[in-house]
Amino acid sequence: MNQSLASLRQTRAKQAARQLHSTVSLASTSSAQTPKGQPSPYSHTLKLPKTEFPLRANAALREKQFRARCTDLLYEWQLKNNKGAQFVFHDGPPYANGDLHIGHFMNKVLKDIINRYQVLLGKRVLYIPGFDGHGLPIEQKALERLKGRDRDSLHPMEIRKLARDFALAAVESQTKGFREYAVMGDWANRYLTLDPAYEANQLEVFREMFLRGYIYRQNKPVYWSPSSRTALAEAEVEHNEKHVSTSVYVKFPMTRESVETLGGSKNTYALIWTTTPWTLPANSAIAVHPDMAYALLRVSQGETADPSSYNILVAKSQIDKVRGMLDSDTKVDILRYFLGKDLAGLTYSSILRGQTCKILAADHVAEDSGTGLVHTAPGHGKEDYELGLANGLSAYSPVDDYGRFTSTAGQELVGKDVLSDGTDAVLSILLKRGILFHQEKLVHSYPYDWRTKKPIIQRATPQWFANVRELKNAACDSVKDVDIIPESGRRRLKSFVTGRSEWCISRQRVWGVPIPVLYEVESGEPLINKESIDHIIEVIRNNGGSDVWWTLPEESFVHPKYRGNGKKYVRGSDTMDVWFDSGSSWKHLEDKVENRAGAYADVCLEGSDQHRGWFQSSLLTSNAVRGVAPYKALVTHGFALDEQGRKMSKSIGNTLAPNAIINGGKDKKKEPAYGVDLLRLVVGSTDYMQDVNFGPTIFAGFAETIRKIRGTVRFMLGNLDGFTRDMAVKYDDMRSVDRYMLHELYHFKQKSTAAFDRYEFFRAMQLVNQFTNVSLSAFYFDISKDCLYANGTSDLSRRSIQTVLFHILVNYLTTLAPVTPHLAEEVWEFFKQVRFGFGRDGFSLFQEAWDQTSNEWDNQELASEWETLRAVRSLANKAIEAARQGKAIGSPLDAELDVYLPLETPVGRLLVGHKDDLSQLCITSSVRVHDASEDDSAGAGGNAEVFGSQEAISLRGSETTVRVKCTRSSLHKCPRCWNLHSSSADSLCTRCDKVISENASNV
Repeated sequence: MNQSLASLRQTRAKQAARQLHSTVSLASTSSAQTPKGQPSPYSHTLKLPKTEFPLRANAALREKQFRARCTDLLYEWQLKNNKGAQFVFHDGPPYANGDLHIGHFMNKVLKDIINRYQVLLGKRVLYIPGFDGHGLPIEQKALERLKGRDRDSLHPMEIRKLARDFALAAVESQTKGFREYAVMGDWANRYLTLDPAYEANQLEVFREMFLRGYIYRQNKPVYWSPSSRTALAEAEVEHNEKHVSTSVYVKFPMTRESVETLGGSKNTYALIWTTTPWTLPANSAIAVHPDMAYALLRVSQGETADPSSYNILVAKSQIDKVRGMLDSDTKVDILRYFLGKDLAGLTYSSILRGQTCKILAADHVAEDSGTGLVHTAPGHGKEDYELGLANGLSAYSPVDDYGRFTSTAGQELVGKDVLSDGTDAVLSILLKRGILFHQEKLVHSYPYDWRTKKPIIQRATPQWFANVRELKNAACDSVKDVDIIPESGRRRLKSFVTGRSEWCISRQRVWGVPIPVLYEVESGEPLINKESIDHIIEVIRNNGGSDVWWTLPEESFVHPKYRGNGKKYVRGSDTMDVWFDSGSSWKHLEDKVENRAGAYADVCLEGSDQHRGWFQSSLLTSNAVRGVAPYKALVTHGFALDEQGRKMSKSIGNTLAPNAIINGGKDKKKEPAYGVDLLRLVVGSTDYMQDVNFGPTIFAGFAETIRKIRGTVRFMLGNLDGFTRDMAVKYDDMRSVDRYMLHELYHFKQKSTAAFDRYEFFRAMQLVNQFTNVSLSAFYFDISKDCLYANGTSDLSRRSIQTVLFHILVNYLTTLAPVTPHLAEEVWEFFKQVRFGFGRDGFSLFQEAWDQTSNEWDNQELASEWETLRAVRSLANKAIEAARQGKAIGSPLDAELDVYLPLETPVGRLLVGHKDDLSQLCITSSVRVHDASEDDSAGAGGNAEVFGSQEAISLRGSETTVRVKCTRSSLHKCPRCWNLHSSSADSLCTRCDKVISENASNV
């Protein structure tokens, strides 16, 4: 029976599809034929769907006709004419460093969906797209064009001009692409981080943070990229889990005084372990844990007077591991134990440093790795630096900008790359001096430059920092009231903020905003105060931007107060971290938002990687200057993946260019031109809070979805042909089923609104699909066709349906419009003749209100009744399909049904009350309702022409057994409507005869 029911549904679906997609020319020749195949004389009397709206989209061409009115014209109109509150969507600026990819498309379309929804709500949307025009990626791309010229030989302005030209060209290219994606915004006034006005705003943020004590300069270890020759922030670092390092165990000789304290022999060593042997020339101390147990071991060949024997100091927990590194015939004896605090203050010889250094107590020493004695180089590690700072040690780092040893590292090392031949040279020295105890290769996680994909180092250099330690508590408190979607983003953002204590904001590149600091030549001391910064900002603002930092004489940047004071000043060469650039973008909104209290932006949306990037930098700068978060809501999306769930990569060959999907490839059969809206629908229909898959199979599936949507609106447009305002039926005068459909429409819209309010557009699109397939195509359209096609144009029932179709179409379109604006505008254009009659004469659908349902449509009691009636329809379908499979009938219109149930039950009373609606509901020629006592099941069972089905059906908590019997109708097919309602062959049924009579002049 289930297979039979499925077959019936499939048959009906095909029939519905044919009727749904037919134009009047097709319908009139195929739907009204005489049994002998001759054209019916009544064809012209049927009111078949009439519309020029095409089923095939031809989107790549047609969408362009509607783009301007739903983007540029609409953006200007809504700012001037919408009466709601201002809605500020702040755009996180993408890097202007290359072609757009599918990730760009997803990001900008998600933003556009939000903005379009807000426009439909009547708000005035402020969306100013931005572009990040500074930074290393752009500088590197620009320098690639030099074809081998030495970057160091170039004047900074040569590099800056190359970088600026490259960035501006990328901005123009990306802007063109974004506008082709129908992204609505103020493109004429887009913001660029390289614009002079923006740079001045950014410098003001720097000034305010300095005056509040959040900016300072210090010589301390930072992430340093030799491949980029600049310091990096944590957000610019990624980790390679398969990096291979050389791990070494090294014996540092204890001084004579310390050996005596330990009670050892002359050859006594502190055994350290490190995975960065290149840092050993900067060794300044050894760290031990004060409460950890240590052992002094004697290593020998077993002879009492073995001249090669020696003593080593290791953690007690590591004795077995150290013993395993020695030959099996080597003897290891434990001489005595110590606590770490007893070792603190002892001295040893830092061989490669050439100095005597101390053992220091430190809580960060771990017992489960290494030897328990930690090599400490304050110039090459955060914990090392902090331990050194507490003990008066300098942050010594004999490494230059290129990652090569300087002369202070010694003649054997100078000029060598610390990560390659420099490491080999250090190992050679250790081996030569007899202090290399053991070495091995170690595969582990290691930091890499996220741009060059090459390993980085930690290196002490004088840098400018933002004090996150003083900011992070307030920053985390400020996001308590921020609506973060998904909620997991709150924990992620907080973890990145609380996990850092400082932010290195200086970079050693020329393409960026200069840090506004002068240095006194003789002492090297910075000149930085409010007067000096204000003066520098004014010079930059009045002279066309930050280029003047490299073109005007030094004297121009010295405040008059400090001129002639006998000191000479030189401008600094550091530029600001690009995350400071983009992180200051909220300042750009300051004179554009109407409500300056609290957060400027109503919402920000970016990829989940921005929790450690722009979301965080914006949060820190805004809190430092204004004491608030810069956004009221924060939405994050996942990454774009291919159909197999792989990250898109040129090396794999699975990247997708949006334009290739929109406009198609050379072979349009293999690579169709899907248009913008299909790709927007993929984005809008997918749970973007997770990673999103893109690929040909997915696009083909959504092409079918678009076809179904077009077929649905085509049916409504066709059946609204000729519908006018004075034909509309009031709610109270409508048929029960039509009021039920308005109830369904009301709840469809309420649920869609809730989904959009939660930024869950994909749930709204699921609702669209469900409403399209279940409520409309499979039910309401199906049961309404007979009335729409065959009743007279003035018939109340027909006009009632048309009134409902009008409401459905408007609300259906406003729900789709934020995601598929071109399609919505195209339908709105073809709806012009009807909607103009209702005063809907705007140039764009987006001038309409989002929700045009009425509270009076919410009728749960009526809905319960129709859910029961639909259950009866489902039961009837089973009986009809059984009859069809038994060859008793050809189509449902050949059938008549007898329904048996206790009539005094709620379900019984309901069916009696709707007995005139049941044949339309079941799409059969007739339905009769009987009391269960009249059911002669035994007699029916012996009749091969009777087919039945039975189920328990509920209404208001009362369950009733309903039985449906299906037989072939004894009446004849009406040649006009094809229902078996005629008393004799080739004669009209009563309904059609009446319609023909009323319109006799047209026959």
